[in-house]
Amino acid sequence: MEKDILILGIETSCDETAASVVRNGREVLSNIIFSQIELHKLYGGVVPEIASRKHIEKINQVIEEALAVAEVSLQDIDGIGVTYGPGLVGALLVGVSEAKAISFATKKPLVGVHHIEGHVSANYIEHKELEPPFLCLIVSGGHTHLVLVKGYGEYEIVGFTRDDAAGEAFDKVARAIGLGYPGGPKIDKLAKEGNKNGITFPRAHIEGAPYDFSFSGVKSAVLNYINSCEMKNEEINKADVAASFQEAVIDALVSRTIQAAKDFGMKKVAIAGGVAANSSLRETMERECKNNDLSLYYPSPIYCTDNAAMIASAAYYEYIKGARSGLDLNAIPNLKIGQR
Repeated sequence: MEKDILILGIETSCDETAASVVRNGREVLSNIIFSQIELHKLYGGVVPEIASRKHIEKINQVIEEALAVAEVSLQDIDGIGVTYGPGLVGALLVGVSEAKAISFATKKPLVGVHHIEGHVSANYIEHKELEPPFLCLIVSGGHTHLVLVKGYGEYEIVGFTRDDAAGEAFDKVARAIGLGYPGGPKIDKLAKEGNKNGITFPRAHIEGAPYDFSFSGVKSAVLNYINSCEMKNEEINKADVAASFQEAVIDALVSRTIQAAKDFGMKKVAIAGGVAANSSLRETMERECKNNDLSLYYPSPIYCTDNAAMIASAAYYEYIKGARSGLDLNAIPNLKIGQR
């Protein structure tokens, strides 16, 4: 019987300080997350300096709690996986420095993990049967990508946003209609009370790039609609705005994903990232995948937002392939997927 591999995952790319212990890439023994949302709400978004300082305060206790809940010690760990990009450079440096210190002190192998590869790997945690190849829609506050997952750690980007990420557009529209931060969950909730066909907002199509996205146009259309109503002293139905905006974004996300799955001969589709927790996106994607005889996979909401279990899972597959990072590992805020 092969030995179980325990990976300690560390994630500090934005405003969650997270640590997790995962066995064999799929079994979560602990998943501890300290969220800073309440801090950043005051400013309407993440303040990088505040995020970095709070990571420094919390990182040791989060790791200690992850080890305690998993009932293991650092000596039981086989490797340390840490997010080294993309993300906020100051925030990333806290996690990378911590992981390097632990690796040096324990002489345990270090594996740098791409944050977005972590989001893809979140699907492995809850869907033990899921194996590559499959098509994954990665949709978050900073990224909107359509990626062919050809193997563990093997990716080909077939579509991406040319401007705003979907989650970024959600946050900006939420701010415009007075919902505050974080925008995604608030729009998802309010949209349930509105008419998704109440206002027609545009869906951008990029000539010669059928799988690419653009959300700056729909964001601008919402802002123009609100300004127009205010100038005419017309009442704004916020629920209709939220529902109609969300429908435009989800229509673009789902239609391109289904088309790419067909064109590349993929029978399995996964979604990942913070916006993958959106209830309307899940419902629409489920319906369209069923209509097109495609299997759909997505993580529970806790594994859609930033967490360290997904980082440990991604690190496991790199670890068993023999990938190792040196103590010169550095934070790379604009790291590209598939780049090492």
